[in-house]
Amino acid sequence: MSDTDEKFFQRADEHINLSNDQLSDATTGKVSASMMYSVARFNAWFSACEFSNAAEMKNGKQETIKYFVAEYEKMLTENLEDYIQNFEKFMK
Repeated sequence: MSDTDEKFFQRADEHINLSNDQLSDATTGKVSASMMYSVARFNAWFSACEFSNAAEMKNGKQETIKYFVAEYEKMLTENLEDYIQNFEKFMK
């Protein structure tokens, strides 16, 4: 993550901590699904803020989806590699 600001990981950790807290009364799958939905909902709102009207947003829909899917794939790949390299340490 080369172009992150100084609070990037702090904000991410706050989201992770909230999800970890939710594990007290929900399965990991349910918490993960809720977190992914919330990220998708937030990014839909964030994207809408960049357009002037619904027609413009509709025209940019596929490009927006492509951008977010590519970014998620990069982040997931990076984190999976981190877990593979540190499996024993992280999964104690």
